Parts: sequence; C-alpha cells; structure tokens
Amino acid sequence: MGQRPVTGSDEDPRVTELRGAVARLRRELAALRADFPDRAIAEEELAALAAMAAEGSPEIPRLRGCLLLVAGAIGSMSALARPLREVRDAVDLFGQTAHRAQGSPSGGAASRAGDRHGPAAAGRSSDAPR
Repeated sequence: MGQRPVTGSDEDPRVTELRGAVARLRRELAALRADFPDRAIAEEELAALAAMAAEGSPEIPRLRGCLLLVAGAIGSMSALARPLREVRDAVDLFGQTAHRAQGSPSGGAASRAGDRHGPAAAGRSSDAPR
C-alpha cells in the first residue's frame, strides 16, 4: 500500500517543492547578517513566491520573473547559492510540463541559447544544463 502525504490533500508536488525551497531560502537570507543593497528586493520577491505557492497554482511567467529578480539581488552571495539553486530547480519543475505539453524538443539549441548570458538565465529555461 502506498503512503499519502501527511497533509491529506491532493496538492501538486511541484507546489510543495516550491513552498519548501522558498521557505529554506527565506530562512537562510534572514540568518545572513551581511547587509547588501538589494536585500529588500530579494525579501519582497521571496514573499511573492511564497504567496504564489500558498495559492496552489502559480503562474509560470510570474514565478520566473520573481526568480530572476531574486537571483539578480542575491546571486553573488555564495552563502545563498545552494538554497537559490533549490528555488530555481523548484520553479523549473513548472516549466517542464509546459514544454513537453507544447511539443518542444527537449535540450534543443534554441532552448539553451539564452543560458549563456549570465545571471539572467536563472529564470529562463528548464532545459538548461546544470
């Protein structure tokens, strides 16, 4: 017999993953004593990501936009690299289904073209090499 999540809901596992990844990054950011110019932006966008995850069916363009702003705000903070990667991976889960449903070829050169352009690639493609 398979086990069901403790929550007892039929929540999308991608939403669960996003919620957890965002919570971890928010905790890591709160624990970071260093102050940096874009901290407020990162905190606001993480709050927006948390709110979208709480709603249960986030809009992919909004997810990616928030991720891009968070990555730009904290991307150079090495202490936050791992939890930021987890948020990116969680956001990428939402794009994978959409790409496959539309019949886009997985891993094609066109899908990776933007990945060579620095931190802005953080919110672009789930087909990006890791």
